[in-house]
Amino acid sequence: MSLVFTAEQEQLRENLRRFCSKYLTPVDVRRTMSQTDGLDSALWQRMAAELGLHGLAVPEEYGGAGFGLIELLVVFEELGRAVAATPFLGSIGLSANALLASGDSTAMAALLPGIVDGSVIAALAVTEDDGAWDRRACTVRADSVDGVHLLTGHKNYVLDGAAANHFLVSAGNAAAPSLYAVRADAPGLRLHVLDTLDLTRKQVRLEFSATPARPIGDAGAAGPVLDRTLDIGLVMIAAELLGIAQSCLEMTVEYAKQRSQFGRRIGSFQAVKHRLADMLVAVESARVAVYHAGSAGTNSPDELPVAAAMAKAVASQAATFCSTQTIQLHGGIGFTWEHDAHLYYRRAQSMALFFGNPAQQHCRLADLLKV
Repeated sequence: MSLVFTAEQEQLRENLRRFCSKYLTPVDVRRTMSQTDGLDSALWQRMAAELGLHGLAVPEEYGGAGFGLIELLVVFEELGRAVAATPFLGSIGLSANALLASGDSTAMAALLPGIVDGSVIAALAVTEDDGAWDRRACTVRADSVDGVHLLTGHKNYVLDGAAANHFLVSAGNAAAPSLYAVRADAPGLRLHVLDTLDLTRKQVRLEFSATPARPIGDAGAAGPVLDRTLDIGLVMIAAELLGIAQSCLEMTVEYAKQRSQFGRRIGSFQAVKHRLADMLVAVESARVAVYHAGSAGTNSPDELPVAAAMAKAVASQAATFCSTQTIQLHGGIGFTWEHDAHLYYRRAQSMALFFGNPAQQHCRLADLLKV
């Protein structure tokens, strides 16, 4: 499998990096994360209109550009570099791909054009109180009364849910769950913003009390849809973690070139060199795993579950290691609120846990490989 990007994909990376340096600076991130919904509406619309990011991997018939997983991977890596405070993962990485995986043309026609132009922000609600992505643990009840589908129960740790105006909710039979669309202003729906480690990415708890919902896809057919969405989500998170690790490495190398101690730049000390070298090895190992997963998802879909789990495990370890080293090697200033290191550390720690930490990904790999 080729791990080489095309000229168009590299141009996408360059344009997005330039965009992030202008509109997604640490100052912008801190301002957005202080808001309850974690959303800069003007920025969100600019990402959709000027760069067309929201519709990159959406078919043209729904207003998208018709590209694929590789282009989306490039976007997530660059957004990770900027530790961007946007609902891109929840709305584009998860919800849009869940809609596409469902094959429900009616639901796709109703929601995807809005997701592409930025007017619809969707969040995927699967996890419950244990925080695990386990479709077999679904406890939300789905009843049909006079032809109206009503949901009762709750979902927890819904990613980017504070900014969402639509939710895609797994509900019904735990052995064969169904997927439903619920408007954020639907009667019987209550939303609670959670206190989380990563302040740049809001998570919410949803409580449903006979809340009206629209079915997506066939009844009881959400299992394969959620499995496919999980695999894509793992790759996107891994790409974001790769971007975080790379940014931490660059930040720390630059600091080591500038900071002096005992009359020498600290980067000249062998102990510091060793740590920086270890960070580089971690970053490059993650890069190979992430790019392999993106290539597998595009060229060999049957290999995606294994490649996605491997990428998530390796990238999680790389990002948590590099963000920790960034704080350590910056010395006292690295521990302060004013420095940006904690933004990367918090995002890395949070995303390393999301959809399963490295140990859980290793267990998933063992199951998939039957070892």
